[in-house]
Amino acid sequence: MSTTLDLVATIKKELKAAQMTYADLAQALGMAESSVKRMLAKGDMSLSRVDEICRALKIDFAELARRVADAQPLLKEMTAEQERAVVADKKLLLVAICVLSQWTLEQITAAYRLSEAECVKYLAQLDRIGIIELRPLNRYRLKLAKTFRWRPHGPVMNYFREHALLDYFAGGFDGAGEGVMLVHGSVSRALAPVFLERLQKVAQDFAQQHQTDQKLAQKDREGYTLVLAMRSWEFEAFSRLRR
Repeated sequence: MSTTLDLVATIKKELKAAQMTYADLAQALGMAESSVKRMLAKGDMSLSRVDEICRALKIDFAELARRVADAQPLLKEMTAEQERAVVADKKLLLVAICVLSQWTLEQITAAYRLSEAECVKYLAQLDRIGIIELRPLNRYRLKLAKTFRWRPHGPVMNYFREHALLDYFAGGFDGAGEGVMLVHGSVSRALAPVFLERLQKVAQDFAQQHQTDQKLAQKDREGYTLVLAMRSWEFEAFSRLRR
């Protein structure tokens, strides 16, 4: 949630971008420079004063509020409570997966049997849960970091294990841009985290490319699901044969 400190930090950032000093702002507000410094240091300002600052910066209040929201730290992981709320309704889970892929309301309703009213309802739920910030005209800002992942033993991954894992791996992985690799080996325990970091980098690269390719036409993009995993594990049938 945005705080006064976030507002002050954004104002300072906007002053710097506009190449305005505290003295410049003080002159625009009809205040002493020392009073402006004290006001920003304490974060003690009325809404009318914030409006005056916006006029000095030549931005409106709504834009300032949007920039404050955009500056909020993004979630790398949801709470278990948030995930439970998502999987409680399968249509909500569907819309959540769609917004993770940056789909618009129009794209969701065109692809799935959801009415516009239903989709807006689910977007509003995702806003309340904290996954997105719903904006005018049913646009939204995703509040998840590029490094976001579902909780390893959380409600969503448990749902995936129970309902989707076998379906996912039942595919042939022989289509364009598809593949599956199963590699066994014994490596140094000290080096194992290095391989995990590489896997995480691949996931980040995939997420970054997804963001970059949003500017492409829908016909030039294809939906892919990347699953990366590494663990110390042995097939149960083999474990039963161990001495």
